[in-house]
Amino acid sequence: MAALTAGLMLAPVQAAPAPAPAAAVSARHPNIVILLADDWGFSDVGSFGAEFATPNIDALAQAGMRFSNFHVAGSCSPTRAMLQTGVMNHRNGLGNMPETIPDAHRGQPGYDTVMNHRVVTIGELFGAAGYNTYLTGKWHLGSDATRLPEARGYNRAFSLADAGADNFEQRPIEGMYDTAAWTENGQPATLPKNFYSSTFVVEKMIDYIDADRASGKPFLASINFLANHIPVQAPDSDIARYAALYKDGWTKLREARAKRAAALGIMPAGAPMVTMATTPDWTKQGAEERAAAVRVMQAYAGMATAMDREIGRLVAHLKATGQYENTIFVFLSDNGAEPTNPFSSTRNRLFLNMQYDTSTANIGRRGSFAAIGPGWASAAASPLSGYKFSAAEGGLRVPLIIAWPGHPEIRAGAINGGLAHVTDILPTLAELAGVPEHGGSWNGKAVEPVTGRSLVPMLGGAAGSVHGDDPLGYELSGNAALFRGDYKLVRNLPPTGDGKWRLYDLKSDPGETKDLAVAIPDRFQAMMADYRAYAKANGVLDMPAGYTADAQINTYAWEQQGKKRAIKAGLWLGGGIAAIVALVWAWRRRKRARV
Repeated sequence: MAALTAGLMLAPVQAAPAPAPAAAVSARHPNIVILLADDWGFSDVGSFGAEFATPNIDALAQAGMRFSNFHVAGSCSPTRAMLQTGVMNHRNGLGNMPETIPDAHRGQPGYDTVMNHRVVTIGELFGAAGYNTYLTGKWHLGSDATRLPEARGYNRAFSLADAGADNFEQRPIEGMYDTAAWTENGQPATLPKNFYSSTFVVEKMIDYIDADRASGKPFLASINFLANHIPVQAPDSDIARYAALYKDGWTKLREARAKRAAALGIMPAGAPMVTMATTPDWTKQGAEERAAAVRVMQAYAGMATAMDREIGRLVAHLKATGQYENTIFVFLSDNGAEPTNPFSSTRNRLFLNMQYDTSTANIGRRGSFAAIGPGWASAAASPLSGYKFSAAEGGLRVPLIIAWPGHPEIRAGAINGGLAHVTDILPTLAELAGVPEHGGSWNGKAVEPVTGRSLVPMLGGAAGSVHGDDPLGYELSGNAALFRGDYKLVRNLPPTGDGKWRLYDLKSDPGETKDLAVAIPDRFQAMMADYRAYAKANGVLDMPAGYTADAQINTYAWEQQGKKRAIKAGLWLGGGIAAIVALVWAWRRRKRARV
């Protein structure tokens, strides 16, 4: 089990002895399946409180353990890099993402915007131990030849280098990227005509697993879904399944989910809950706005159910091939629900309406572009406060399920409320599988040491958290937090916060409704000191004045695509005007000649 220094405050990397060569693994070693959902909120799984159907994920929850106090980053790439390496995001290169980093931070230590080469991935670690390693779906950790999955430890990989893409065709998110950057084993790849993202990434993974079955080696399979990232899209039949739901709006849904989460034992009964300032009043929405909102949430539910069905297909295949009971499953989301409304600005709205069929009847279908926005995102996060990008619990706390069916080391059907972190996944899987960690040295070179802690004691039923009372820091885009025991120190910048530090007791108040900074000043000051030490040790930079992630994304889109398209449109418009002028001039000339 890897040890953490207090507060995850890493010392400069020093060379450590390389681990002894691992004994050759065999089929007796467990297979590993990582199921990474995109932008699923805390209660977006049936066994965490959702009203839509996720029976296959729920079956894994009953076969394993649910973690109700598990934390990731507020955006996808930092979480993905921490999951891959067990190293905090400012140490693995993802101090920020390409789409959200301010220009002043580019190139600074820890702000590579890609996973750096000073870390060892889980693919590299398990591959060196004799595993076959595979990855399908979203990568978003670097797109050059040295940073794609096959260069970072994966034997076979079909991956998307971007933050997202269309779910029905090989099309980028218009306005963000030139192309949908899918590759297979490092080469540009073409998607099949009958492509649907969740179906494809599972089918491709099954193909990879079956292709190497004769090797007798166990496998590490990382399946990275596009669901439910923008654009929200689902098969028609899955959308139709929810035709009777969501007509009462997001506030009613948020309340219903909070009750279900408490009844399931995921949340404490009667935990207080806030109404976020960014949540619109459902009763004041016009008829057309409500119709569109209902439809997009139906599509969101359908997208989740479609993904769950594909997970069921993978599980059924592993059962049919006798591999299910010797497979460890890990299900999680990369961050909380996405609150961004892409249609909030006039420029975006005009552009998207030209690129997609945005009619209400087409929401969620092929050729559509839709997002659930802050109203439904508040329900997806229920009963927590905040969502993706923020450091509030709704942005950082997501569902985690770890299952090893039939294995006595994991308590089946149990719920653990102890603090857990995404960096803990790698050391947990390494311990369960008997794979040695690298100890800070890899191929004769010093690398960043694993900073997570193995969750094996918690999986076995140990009370509390493996982090004990040690501080655990976090920062992304100026939104920051520090966890210590049951307490959380947190700051959110505008527009989700006011930049003020607050203190919460997450055990009794997971919804972050009562600031204890004044009531418990000694703890507040001690945790402030812990955060400053974490920030200094990890090279955290202050954000420029006026920075917001939303504005930076819009700037990125304009620089990457908008400016080029505007120039092109201007040239076409100018050419058209010139042609009209020329025609008018020629017509008048001929008219004068006839006179």
